[in-house]
Amino acid sequence: MRILGLVVVVLCATGCATIVKGTTQAVALDTPGAPGAACELSSPGVGTQNVTTPATIELEKSQHNISVTCRKPCYQDGVGVIASYTEGMTAGNVLVGGVIGLGVDAATGAMNKYADRTSITMIPIQGCRA
Repeated sequence: MRILGLVVVVLCATGCATIVKGTTQAVALDTPGAPGAACELSSPGVGTQNVTTPATIELEKSQHNISVTCRKPCYQDGVGVIASYTEGMTAGNVLVGGVIGLGVDAATGAMNKYADRTSITMIPIQGCRA
């Protein structure tokens, strides 16, 4: 009976980050001093998405960093990266959920996390009047 209970606990704990943190994440993007910039986000994990700053966008979690390019008349293009990194609970998942839990979280992207907020610097072009 104890073994059956242990099996149930392990199976319920698999994919811990998938269950606890989910496979998507809200990320805030802004262009300080240049609101209304049109930004393109792109990576193999999220494809290509477009937003106007300031914005909060729901992104599928992925192991891939997201490239960001923002454009606005009379400003130099701003570029940056929304970095992806491994969620801290992944280590606990290995202990509790084992290889199955780690595999589930890796496959769904749940073991990854993006920075909650990213700012892209945009430099005004001197003398420009759009």
